[in-house]
Amino acid sequence: MPVSAASVSVKRLILGRPIPTHLEHQERLSRVTGLAVLSSDALSSVAYATEEILRVLAIGGAAALAWSLPIAGAIATLLAIVAFSYRQTIHAYPGGGGAYIVSRENLGTQPALIAAAALLIDYTLTVAVSIAAGVAAITSAFPALHASTVALSLGLLVLLTLGNLRGIRESGRLFAVPTYFFIVMMALLLLVGLWRALTEHPVAATASAVPSAQAASLGLFALLTAFSNGCTAMTGVEAVSNGVPAFRAPESKNAAQTLTAMAVLAIVMFAGITVLAHIYGILPSDETIVSQIARTVFGGRGAAYYAVQFGTMSILVLAANTAYADFPRLASIVARDGYLPRQFANRGDRLAFSNGIVVLSACAAILLVGFRGDTHALLPLYMIGVFISFTLSQTGMVVRWRRMRSAGWVRSAIVNGVGAAATAIVLVIVAITKSAEGAWIILALVPVLVLLFTATRRHYAGVARELSLETWTPASPPPGTVLVPVGGVHRAVLEALGYANTLSGDVRGVFVNTGAAAADRVRLDWARWAGGTPLVILPSPYRSLLEPLVSYIADLQEVQPNAYVTIILPEFVPARWWQHLLHNQQALLLKAALHFRPGVVVTSVPFHLRQ
Repeated sequence: MPVSAASVSVKRLILGRPIPTHLEHQERLSRVTGLAVLSSDALSSVAYATEEILRVLAIGGAAALAWSLPIAGAIATLLAIVAFSYRQTIHAYPGGGGAYIVSRENLGTQPALIAAAALLIDYTLTVAVSIAAGVAAITSAFPALHASTVALSLGLLVLLTLGNLRGIRESGRLFAVPTYFFIVMMALLLLVGLWRALTEHPVAATASAVPSAQAASLGLFALLTAFSNGCTAMTGVEAVSNGVPAFRAPESKNAAQTLTAMAVLAIVMFAGITVLAHIYGILPSDETIVSQIARTVFGGRGAAYYAVQFGTMSILVLAANTAYADFPRLASIVARDGYLPRQFANRGDRLAFSNGIVVLSACAAILLVGFRGDTHALLPLYMIGVFISFTLSQTGMVVRWRRMRSAGWVRSAIVNGVGAAATAIVLVIVAITKSAEGAWIILALVPVLVLLFTATRRHYAGVARELSLETWTPASPPPGTVLVPVGGVHRAVLEALGYANTLSGDVRGVFVNTGAAAADRVRLDWARWAGGTPLVILPSPYRSLLEPLVSYIADLQEVQPNAYVTIILPEFVPARWWQHLLHNQQALLLKAALHFRPGVVVTSVPFHLRQ
């Protein structure tokens, strides 16, 4: 079977059959699959947000852990504010109201590029953090697997990549079951945990929810750090707003209802886990907080415990799917505006933005390997991009309401203004408290990406100017020279020579002489078979094949600077892929050497071998 046919068959087996463009509407999301695809990031973050709060508060001793409740309350309130603000964005931008689009239309190009850079970084970190946290859930249930953290992470990354390359609808079906299984198991955990707390009165349940004097002595910086850690519960809130076009009609209504359901579920689960951790006196350790709560509530590592761990692992890994839904879509929008390579705007044959998916996976793999799959090492990098995009998006909405002044614009501006102010404050807190832990990397990387965006746009603008027909006047170049490189006289060379004679009256064979005996044989065979076509023999005392030929082409161009020099390459095409290894690749090397030389045209004349 030919190589191309074999590769296509493998691709179809893994990714499925191509989907025609006119069936794109069938690939859109319902509210049920939309919640699974676009909300898994926000829902899954509750699995580690409480733990990140407690890791900081534990420094102040057991009494300081009481701060977890007011901190969680503040975060839950902030989450509700941001979610309600994004509902307005969904209705204002039914075509997709991501921070990039909102900032571009209301704040200008530079804020939009900052938002795009922040979001692309955040989506990449979402994949790495979600997979790392999911593997942590596995290793908490099965400690023997801890040594295989990186291998497990990369394996799950490959599965996610393949699932998303198959297309939106299939990824939604694939990920809906684990998402809803996680919701059911968390509901069961919270209900059983609260019931046991009310009926069995565990010792920790009598602890005061008000921080004691000892707890109050915990420094302000530590409290702010705990708060910023817990704000990981807010990641993914913007995903539904970004993905409005992915929903079935009516898009805005379905997206808004999905956002509301996501916010309610995230707040309830985050608050519930924090309350149970406080009631049962759970402390951070190598075992995750959720694992400890489940083991305590269900009385050991029974079926219910493993179900919770499996559900947590599934939702954490699949939370990366939010990034797989939004990273490629955002990259395609930025690419259409000319700030990213245009390949990002191309859809694959499964209607997925395949290039964006592959690039996202590659970057996430680098992070997972570089940070050894450690969730706690990755999280400090995570929230900067989230809150930059939150702040710019909500600020852009305020500007929009003031400019349009439609009915009820004051109330809408106040809602988005409160969201912008709240997220800006959190952004400052996160930037200050997380800089020492590596957040400065993101703060430095965002302007670097903005510069790359600008350079890409400048390149495309320059290409457009050079290709423009406005100042172009047609001109006929003088007849050029056609060269046929000759390594020996055989059928492939003579067929290429025959094609060359159809192009020009000035055709020359060119032989690079690395040894006198070979030159004599070529000269005799050429005189017999080439039909009078001139043969140029170039000396090569250092046995180089490329340098004499490139130098000869340069000499021709000096004589006729406006004429084309056409190189006709006789090129073998073996019948089987492995036979390429048995032939030299001089044609490829010559193409590479001449590709960037102006005024030179390289054409291959394939000679297909039958065995």
